[in-house]
Amino acid sequence: MPIPDFIRDLREKIGTAPLWLAGASAVVVDGDRILLIRRADSGEWTPITGIIDPGEEPAATLVREAQEEAGVDIEVLRLTSTWVTRPLVYDNGDRAQYLDLTFLCRYVGGDPRPVDGEASEVRWFPLDGMPEMGAEMAERVRVALTNEGPAYFAREPLGWT
Repeated sequence: MPIPDFIRDLREKIGTAPLWLAGASAVVVDGDRILLIRRADSGEWTPITGIIDPGEEPAATLVREAQEEAGVDIEVLRLTSTWVTRPLVYDNGDRAQYLDLTFLCRYVGGDPRPVDGEASEVRWFPLDGMPEMGAEMAERVRVALTNEGPAYFAREPLGWT
């Protein structure tokens, strides 16, 4: 997966030490269907996700990531939840943990397809026929699709497995 330039620059200075990063997830819907990507690195189905660049608005991150990963245009509707991920260790030894901001988004247009290599597949699924996802991603999607009130804020670590 491509590493943003600002993270590459930080890694030159701090090596594999833990980084606290901000990320965003786009739960993209069009009527009764949801757009998901199959991650090229893990083979898992997920919403579109991305690291927020320094100074970038989270909604702008998701509009950019939707184009880069899936070739689609989206409208970001609203923040649905915030999550702190479990600490991650990447294959190269880099360590990170993310504050994820999940948004409900509306499909505007474009031909869904893998674009930048982060996704091996991009597909629409019926809301009642989504593929199996990891617990953390499944919960982000569930909350985005069902929570019509204020955004959900996790109060305690959820212990994702």
